[in-house]
Amino acid sequence: MEFTAIPGVGEKTAASLAELDDAEAALRSGDVAAIARAPSITEGRAAAIARAAVRREHDDDGGFLATDRADEIYDQALSLLQARAVTDYGAKRLQTFFPSSAASRIEEVRGFAAAATERDPDPDLLDALAGVEPLEPAEGIRVRERCLATNDAERYAEAKAALPELPVEVIDERRELGELGRSYSTVYVLDAEFAGIDVDGDVRVVPDALERPAEFVPERTLTFFADNRERLLAAAAVHETAGTKPSGDLDSLRAALDRVDEDGGIVGDEELERLSVAVDDLDAAVSTAESVGNDHLRDAIGEQDVTIEGTDFLSLVEQGARVDSLLSRELADDYDEAVRLAREHVVDSLDLDSGEAEFVERVFGGEPSFPLEHNEEAVSRLSTELAADRDRRANRLETELAAELRDLREPAESMVEEALELDVELAVARFADDFDCTMPTFAGEGFEIEGGRSPLLDVDFDEVDPVDYGVEGVTLLSGVNSGGKTSTLDLVGLIVVLAHMGLPVPAERARVSRVSELHYYAKSQGTLDAGAFESTLREFGDLVAGASGRLVLVDELESITEPGASAKIIAGILEELDEQGASAVFVSHLADGIREAASFEVAVDGIEAVGLVDGELRVDRSPKKNHLARSTPELIVEKLAGESDGGFYRDLLEKF
Repeated sequence: MEFTAIPGVGEKTAASLAELDDAEAALRSGDVAAIARAPSITEGRAAAIARAAVRREHDDDGGFLATDRADEIYDQALSLLQARAVTDYGAKRLQTFFPSSAASRIEEVRGFAAAATERDPDPDLLDALAGVEPLEPAEGIRVRERCLATNDAERYAEAKAALPELPVEVIDERRELGELGRSYSTVYVLDAEFAGIDVDGDVRVVPDALERPAEFVPERTLTFFADNRERLLAAAAVHETAGTKPSGDLDSLRAALDRVDEDGGIVGDEELERLSVAVDDLDAAVSTAESVGNDHLRDAIGEQDVTIEGTDFLSLVEQGARVDSLLSRELADDYDEAVRLAREHVVDSLDLDSGEAEFVERVFGGEPSFPLEHNEEAVSRLSTELAADRDRRANRLETELAAELRDLREPAESMVEEALELDVELAVARFADDFDCTMPTFAGEGFEIEGGRSPLLDVDFDEVDPVDYGVEGVTLLSGVNSGGKTSTLDLVGLIVVLAHMGLPVPAERARVSRVSELHYYAKSQGTLDAGAFESTLREFGDLVAGASGRLVLVDELESITEPGASAKIIAGILEELDEQGASAVFVSHLADGIREAASFEVAVDGIEAVGLVDGELRVDRSPKKNHLARSTPELIVEKLAGESDGGFYRDLLEKF
C-alpha cells in the first residue's frame, strides 16, 4: 500500500507508518491502537488516518453527508455512541465509523455490529475496562554502567543511532580498552579485531551487537513492562471478567511482571538484593565499624596500667615517637582486636562473601593508632568491586528476564488491543440496548420505519412517542406547529445515517434504500435577504442537477421568502426530484399552494393534532399517509366555535 495515497498522509507520516510491523493490516481494519504505535502519531491522528484509509479501501469519496444538517445528525449519533465507550481509545476508535454509500463498507460494519450486540455490557466488565489504556513505548532510558566501544567512525554513528541508551566510546588501542574495562561494569566492543585481547574488567567483543540491540539494552523491554504494568493487569482483568481468551498466557505474564519493579529493575533475587544493599550501606557500615573498634580501644585504654621505664621513654621521644607509639607496645593486642571487630562488623552487616571480605582487610589495619581510622582508598575500591558485581548480576538477570518478556510482548500488546476493541463493541451494544435498536434492512426505494423513537430529543428516551412513517418518492409533510415534524425529519435522518454506518437503528423495524447522499436542509431562521436568497436558490439548483440515488429532507423552506413565491420554488424543486426518481420529504405549511403550483400530483402526509387539552396540543406523532393535517389556528378556531353560542367562530371555521 502506498501510504501517501491515503488522503491527509504526507511523507513524514508515511515514514512513521512504515516503522510499524504490519501497517497495511492496521490501516485496512481501522486499528487505531496499532496505528498510534507509529512514532509521533497520536490516537486522534491515528483515528483520522484510519478513517481515511478505510474510505480509500472501499472507494468511498466521503460525500454521503452532503449538508451541514446531515453532518450535525452524524455528529449527534457519534456522540451518543462515544458516550457509551469507557476508554478514551474507544471514543476515538468510534470515529472510524461513518456513513458510507459503499456496500462493502456497510456490510463490513454490519458484521461487526451483529457480533457486538451479542455482547453483555456487564457492569463489572465496564469497571474493569476503566483501567485499560493503549500501551506506551519505553522512553528516556539512559544506561551509565555499560558502554559500547569501537575504533571506526562510521560504526560509531551507527551505534549512536541503534543504541542511543548506551554511551559509545571511541578507542584506538588496547590500553584505552583496559581503561574502559575499569570504568564500566561491562564493555561491548564492536570491532572483531579486538577478539582475544586480555584486559581488566568485563569486556566482550560482539561485532553483531547492532543487529540485535534489544539484547544489549534489556532495559527497553523491562521499562516497557514496568511502565505499562497497570494497563496490562487491567486488560487481563477485562478478559477474565468477560470470559474471553486473550492472545497470551495471563499466568506467565503476571509472574513475569512480579519480577520487575516500578523502575524496570529486577526484584526477587536475593544475591542482587544483597549486593545492592552492600553498595548502598557500605559507607555507613564502615563508619559504624570505626566506632565499634574505637569503643573497644577506649575501654582497653581505660582499664590499662601502662608503665614505661624512664630510659625507654627518653629513647622513644628522642626518636620522635608519638604517644600512640608509646602506647602501642602495651596495647598491641587490644588494637588488633579492635581491627578484627571493625572488619567483622563490615563483613557481617553487609553479608559479604569471602572474596569481598578480603578487600575489608585493607580497609582497617596497619600500624596501631588511636582513634582507629579506615583507609578511604580501600573503601573506594571495595565500593567499585561491589557495584561492578551488582551491575553485572543485574545485567545478566535483566537480559534473561527481558528475553522472556520479549516473547510475551506481542501477545501482551494483542491482549490490550483486544480489550480496547471490546470497549468499542460494548459501546455499540450499550447504544443498541439503551435505544431499543434493531438492524435495518436495505431494500426498495425510500424508507419505512415502525416504532421509531429519536434519542436526539431533549426528553428521557422512555418518554419519546414511537413513530411509524414511510415514504417512497417525493412527499410533503404537513402538520401543526410543535407537532413533531422536525423531530420526524431528525428521526428519518438519524436512521438513514446509522443504517449507512452499518449500525443498528432506534426502531422496532426499519427498511431503508441504499442512497448515495443525504441532503438535509434545516429550517431557515427568518426571511433571507436578496444575496442569501440567491445563494440558497443556487444550492438547490446544484441539488436538482446532481446525481440520482439521494435522499432529500427539507424543513420549511418557505421561510426563506414570501409564501407565494416559496410555494412556486418548492413546487419546481419537487418536480425535478420527482423526474429523477429521488426520495424526498419536504416539511411545509404551504401544501395547498405547492400542489396547485406543481405539474404533478404531490403526495401529502400529515401529523395530525387530535385536539387541545388545557391549552396543550395532543398529537398523533405518526404521520398519516395522503392526509393534509389541520393547522394549529384551525384547531383553536374549532375549539372556540364549540364553546361559543355566537356565529363568528363557526363562520371563521368554514373558511379553513
